[in-house]
Amino acid sequence: MNTDVTQVGAKDAQRAQGTNPYVFIVGCPRSGTTLLQRMVNAHPQIAITPESHWIPRLIAKPWAEAADGTVTRKLVWRLIAHPKFGRLRIRGEQIRKLSKREPVSYARLVTRILDLYAEAQGKPLVGDKTPDYVRSIGLLHKLWPNARFVHLIRDGRDVCLSMLEWPKVHPRPGDFATWAEDPVSSAAWWWQHNVKLGRLAGNSLAPHLYYELRYESLVTRPREQCEALLHFLHLPFDEAVLQFHAERPEADPGLEKKRVGLPVTSGLRNWESEMSAQEVERFEAVAGNILDELHYARAFPQPQRPSLEHAARIRALLEQDPRTKN
Repeated sequence: MNTDVTQVGAKDAQRAQGTNPYVFIVGCPRSGTTLLQRMVNAHPQIAITPESHWIPRLIAKPWAEAADGTVTRKLVWRLIAHPKFGRLRIRGEQIRKLSKREPVSYARLVTRILDLYAEAQGKPLVGDKTPDYVRSIGLLHKLWPNARFVHLIRDGRDVCLSMLEWPKVHPRPGDFATWAEDPVSSAAWWWQHNVKLGRLAGNSLAPHLYYELRYESLVTRPREQCEALLHFLHLPFDEAVLQFHAERPEADPGLEKKRVGLPVTSGLRNWESEMSAQEVERFEAVAGNILDELHYARAFPQPQRPSLEHAARIRALLEQDPRTKN
């Protein structure tokens, strides 16, 4: 590879498309975003941060901004104290200096933080992988109009299997009251809710800012899919993205230890063999329309009436839950 040409290409992309954050990797939790994060992060020109969670949450606070639109001292202190901020390994004093140097907007402050992260990683570009941001695309686009979004979509029935095995109480839908009664239907609703919101917001953006990637295609045709993704990101293809597993990853609570050394591997979840017929029917009664929209074949094109009635009740309960709005 011609290093000089590669470096020039990265600088041109950065100048043309704006500042960091360069890209957000989003998707319904348990859709494979950690795999995609590790692959893209292996590229020599871009670093992908650990999950942040704080970016849309802090700016939504009533005390986040002063009347002139600059960040408040309280926001800076809350940011430094946020448990996820520590993953960036940036000293709090560095952040305080950034905000003291001159009044800054929230977008500019975060950009400066990510520039520090880029410098520490020795790369010009930085992206963020936080699956939940699939529900915040509109806000993030408002803050950084040139940022790109990569929406990873996986068959919801396989996502459901992963949710059922995930030991954490968070992320949702394990928080919802309906989870104890019927986790499969709850997972189905949460999956379709995230996918719908992400696609709706993403399709309102210019085509060069929003990209959908199927998990199934990524794991069965990784080279082809990575080439297409890097083309969208205006980055040259590099073999490192396919050899991501060769390097020891930093501690990440979102990465299961048994997956650390695995290359791209298909078949880690298989709803056809691991879900009962009753579970599949319940899932499809809730999320069948989205499965159809995404061209995932249904096992039950016409669920029975009791399954549809049950799905309607679960859906109504979840749509009334205020936690689904976050």
